[in-house]
Amino acid sequence: MPILRKFFPESSQTIENQATRATLELMYNISRELASALDLRTVLQRVLFLAMKNVGASSGSIIVMDANGQPVESALITGEQVHKQTTQQLKVTFERGLAGWVFRNNQAVVISDTSRDERWLRRPDDELSQTGPKCAVSAPISARDHLIGVMTLVHPKPGVFNQEHLALVQAISDQAGIAVLNARLYAESQRQARVMTALAESAAAITATLKLDDVLQRILEQISQALRVDVVSLGLIDPEGNELVFRASTGPKSKEVIGLRLMMGQGIAGWVAREGRGAIVADASKDPRFYPEVDRLTGYVTKSIACAPIRSRGQVIGVLEALNPHEGAFDSDALLVLTGIGSLAGTAIRHAQLFERLQSAHQRYRELFDDSIDPILITDWDGHIQEANRQAALITGIDTDKLLEMTIDQLRVIDQEIAGEHFSNLTMGRTLSYEANLYSQGSSEVPVQVYAREVNIDGVPHLQWILRDMTERKNLDTLQNDLLSMIYHDLRSPLGNVVSSLDVMETLLPEDTDPSMKSLLNIAIRSTERIQRLTNSLLDLRQLEFDQPITNRVNVSPALLISEAIEAVSITADSKNQDVTSEASGDLPDIWADVDMIRRVLINLLENGVKYTPPDSKITVGAEQQDKMVMIWVKDNGLGIPVPDRERIFEKFTRLHPKEGPKGLGLGLSFCRLAIEKHDGQIWVESSESGGACFKFTLPVAVVEQDVLAG
Repeated sequence: MPILRKFFPESSQTIENQATRATLELMYNISRELASALDLRTVLQRVLFLAMKNVGASSGSIIVMDANGQPVESALITGEQVHKQTTQQLKVTFERGLAGWVFRNNQAVVISDTSRDERWLRRPDDELSQTGPKCAVSAPISARDHLIGVMTLVHPKPGVFNQEHLALVQAISDQAGIAVLNARLYAESQRQARVMTALAESAAAITATLKLDDVLQRILEQISQALRVDVVSLGLIDPEGNELVFRASTGPKSKEVIGLRLMMGQGIAGWVAREGRGAIVADASKDPRFYPEVDRLTGYVTKSIACAPIRSRGQVIGVLEALNPHEGAFDSDALLVLTGIGSLAGTAIRHAQLFERLQSAHQRYRELFDDSIDPILITDWDGHIQEANRQAALITGIDTDKLLEMTIDQLRVIDQEIAGEHFSNLTMGRTLSYEANLYSQGSSEVPVQVYAREVNIDGVPHLQWILRDMTERKNLDTLQNDLLSMIYHDLRSPLGNVVSSLDVMETLLPEDTDPSMKSLLNIAIRSTERIQRLTNSLLDLRQLEFDQPITNRVNVSPALLISEAIEAVSITADSKNQDVTSEASGDLPDIWADVDMIRRVLINLLENGVKYTPPDSKITVGAEQQDKMVMIWVKDNGLGIPVPDRERIFEKFTRLHPKEGPKGLGLGLSFCRLAIEKHDGQIWVESSESGGACFKFTLPVAVVEQDVLAG
């Protein structure tokens, strides 16, 4: 046992016995020391002290690796001084020096003269003017067939250590392997527990509010507590400007930080935002990504930086940046904690932003609701009024508070037939519209147009009732009807006299009368006939609007009505060199109709076609049988009618181009629709992209029973 003789130089047997006892005592003491602690750094320091004491080293180091071969903890002792925060310093030694070689080769080694071995990483203190050459011994630390670290011992004089020292160091390393592994695993579990605790506390604090400013402030507070740093800043990405905008900050110069903008990729924070990866920078001044302009603007000196992205739904929406830890350097958990809080922050920020948008939208809805010019009521499905705007209170004369104690049927705006029992007709997203008389306190009832539909408020289905005041429209309709009635009655008597006089004049004209005189007389006769048709249509329009039945219906040929209508507009069409032709089949069945009324419908449609069709164009009238109906159409080559206006043109006093087109009252098509619908038919308009309009309507085919009734 040469190593025993080396350390115990006495008689051979005595030396061996004493050496064996000393070795056993050493191993026992090492085991006892290691078993008394679980803290990894404490275990490493005890191992290192025992090794240095028994080998005679002046300094030593141990560096422990994780499962990926990265340094996670270390111990460094020189003389009696225990150094702190040495992991980053020893990491360089591990990567480029003796410890790294031992770890990679899994081989213990002794260096008699460090100045003569390339595996030794020379530092400034290795110069002759400093400590000069040394000797060193280094051995791998293994446990369960896995390398977990390296121990290196140094003596200030070359040549002191030999193979016996190396064997003793290796024996100590082997003895310490399990203890170091257990301590490392315990440290990792403690580290994970600290990380999880920090994240759990952060989650609870961050999600305790939905106000965005409070959320941002709580995120910063949690990071400050978890990482113990001077400054924490939070920046969000502005997608429009492709910039990182700092929204919140703590610590010195925080006010100067808020509002600062960095381009994506600018500075370490901009780099993290662009790349979506976290970073820890031990010395910011030596990192090429560092942007010193921020320090110049804020007057703050940045030393160390930890920065992580904020993510939401897989997208980077900002960054978290922590500066200058109190202990001088970030520990290995810093980036893990910062990244975890960044993930929590992304969700919390997104929820707070959505909540703010919801609040803003709700506020806009309230403003629009209260400022609407129409009365609006919101009820539940039982009809109880839940909300009422200012106009609802004004039109009813009832205070809002009292309205909220009423039901919608108390205002007498419910049409049971239209709304259905229990408002069943308002389901499936339908909107109902009808006229009603609203109850108004202290005055007569107010005519309103009711628009009712289902709406969702905060996820709960309600009913919305918009009540449009129709008082002015009703008054206007009354004035218009009175005007039409006056026009009709005031025109009817003198017009009858003119017609009679023209008939007499036509019979008194001698046969040799100048043709030009006859032409003038025919123009006068046709013009009076047109005025008669107009006045008759005005009268019919009033009767049809008041739901008067059509009593004088007979069987009549569609082809005959078409030919008579063409004859009535022929002079006007000839003046524009327009060709009006009939495509009606001669074998069409008779229709059951008021002859004069349907003739006027056809003339109205033809006159519109002549008005809006350019000169030298063609206008076509046709008819065909469709089951028990006959469809008649009038097609022109005019400008056509846009899709949004194809229903509106059948309303009273509606004209699409009142300033540019031919003059008129806008009553003709309204009369046509009422006349056709009272005949149990339908009328509509079609228009092609190339231009032109085609008005179509249907009328019922005459049957034998109708013939008998008419006879």
